[in-house]
Amino acid sequence: MQKIISWILVIFGALHALLPVLPRGEALDLDGYTLVFSDEFDGDELDESVWYHRAVGERRGGYNAASQVRVSDGRLILTGEYLENGEYGEGWYGAGIALRQKYVNGYFEIKCKCNKDRDFWSAFWLQSGTSYDHEKSAGGVGGAEVDIFEAMETRYLPFKLNNSVKSTVYCNGTDALPDRIDRQRVGKYYVDKLYDEFHTFGLKWTQEEYIFYIDGIESGRTSFGKGVSTVPEEVIVSLELPEKMHDKPGVKTQFEVEYVKIWSDNA
Repeated sequence: MQKIISWILVIFGALHALLPVLPRGEALDLDGYTLVFSDEFDGDELDESVWYHRAVGERRGGYNAASQVRVSDGRLILTGEYLENGEYGEGWYGAGIALRQKYVNGYFEIKCKCNKDRDFWSAFWLQSGTSYDHEKSAGGVGGAEVDIFEAMETRYLPFKLNNSVKSTVYCNGTDALPDRIDRQRVGKYYVDKLYDEFHTFGLKWTQEEYIFYIDGIESGRTSFGKGVSTVPEEVIVSLELPEKMHDKPGVKTQFEVEYVKIWSDNA
């Protein structure tokens, strides 16, 4: 009987880790914060005075290219597809952009509609140049990667799994193992009509913790590691490629963004 109960608990724990949950925290409050950056993509091209094309060239199982980024009808559009005559040769293409200015603390928000096709995934995240360095990251205080959201699930999965996003924090130096990147999964969250409607994803980065929001409702919080990052971090919008693609050439998927905004804490 004890073995049966143990197996039930193991199965329940596995299902709990797999299934997304609804954000159920407090509503976003930006009292005391001031808007310091806003791009609503009103023009007809990316403003490269504030953004740059990130990680161009080989990227996982394909390539990142500036040609996969465009601005049209008030939206930033990142396109993932298979190109026979791409800039870097034949293969899968995605894209990533980052703000030239780096930030410490504040509230970071994107309004977007995630790509719906398999393998590629939409992401909004922060990263420092020291996020994975054991000594410099120092357990996250000297730099971390903060994935505000990643829409890594696909429409091929059952139930509500395909309408979910993940939030994760990475750093190095929480233990004595320099070759192991430290990670905490903050949570997996269900977002209704993730691929068909625009939603907001945000992060309030304070001096004490990271607080995550979906559509203005807190989804999770953490001070993982030895504390939050205290160094300037890049703000990144990307349509990521995995190490190995499953879809055949012909798939074309898009990550659409209405705005990226940043508020500073006046305290």
